Order: sequence, then C-alpha cells, then structure tokens
Amino acid sequence: MRTLWCWRCKAEMPMLDDDEFKRVSSLFNTGAGEIRERKFGPALREYERITGVRETNPNALYHHVLSMYGPPCANCGKPLRTPKARLCGSCMHPRGM
Repeated sequence: MRTLWCWRCKAEMPMLDDDEFKRVSSLFNTGAGEIRERKFGPALREYERITGVRETNPNALYHHVLSMYGPPCANCGKPLRTPKARLCGSCMHPRGM
C-alpha cells in the first residue's frame, strides 16, 4: 500500500499494489445478508485492514490500484492518469520520453 494522488477523489488516497488488490478482489461476492454486504462487505473490510482507511464506496476498490497510474509528472509531481499517458492531467506538461 502506498499513498498517491487519486484523480477521481481529488485527494491523496491509499492505493493497493497488485497483490493487495488480488486479495481484496478475491472477496467480491463472498458476503452474506443484503446485496451490498454480499457483494462488497468482505472486500471493503479487507481494504480497511490493509490501508487503515474505512472506505464506503465500493467503486474506490476498483480505482485505488497503483498499477492503473503512471509515473509522477516531471513538472508537478502528480501521477500521470495512466501508465501510457503522454500529458499530465493536472498541469498538461508533456511526458518526457
């Protein structure tokens, strides 16, 4: 787990590495009870156990994954929105090749 700027949340958020995401995603659809708990309850609790942050939005589990983001911008330091991005989404600085 590492803290990184999230473009959707517009804040520094804890991001899972690929192994941590596999652990979290393996818990989708393993709960009991009401539909939200069945689908996401165990995964949300595992995310909280790993990061220390109580997340209530299941969509965050899908986009708080380090490998979805690119390297830091050489100009402003925020991560590029994708590994293949050519421009920084924040300052529009071109990516150095």
